[in-house]
Amino acid sequence: MSLEEVIHARGHEHVAAEHASTFEVTTDDYLTPAGDCILAIDADRAPTDFDPEFVDACRDANATITITIEADGYAESVTGRGDPDLELTNERSIVGRTSEYVDDRTIVNDAEFAAEGFDRDLVDALADGAAATVTISVE
Repeated sequence: MSLEEVIHARGHEHVAAEHASTFEVTTDDYLTPAGDCILAIDADRAPTDFDPEFVDACRDANATITITIEADGYAESVTGRGDPDLELTNERSIVGRTSEYVDDRTIVNDAEFAAEGFDRDLVDALADGAAATVTISVE
C-alpha cells in the first residue's frame, strides 16, 4: 500500500541544485544563492502538516520513499529509505539526504542522489520560477 503527500511550490531564480548530499523544498518565499540544495520555495505544506499515518509509514526502516518533483513538463524522481528516527515535525522545509543523518526536516535517507543529480531541464525550469508539484510516496 502506498501513501502520498503532495506539496505545491515554485522555483526561483537562485535555484542552482548543486549540493552533493542533500536536496530541499522550503516554505520560505525567498532563496539566496547560498541555498544550493533548494529545488523549490513557497511550499504550501511542511512535514508538520503530514498525515500521522504517512509519518508512521516513513518511520519503517524497510520503507521505500520516493520524491517526485514536476515542473513545466519535466519530472524527476529520487528514491531512498525510511528511518525509525524520522521526526517529520519541521514547520518550514523537507530535506532528502544521501546520508543517514536525521533531523526534524529529514524526509528520506540514503537517497539515490542529491540536488546535483536532478535533471538539468527540470532545474532550469525551476530556476525560471516554474510552479512545482512535489509528490512524496511511501511504501
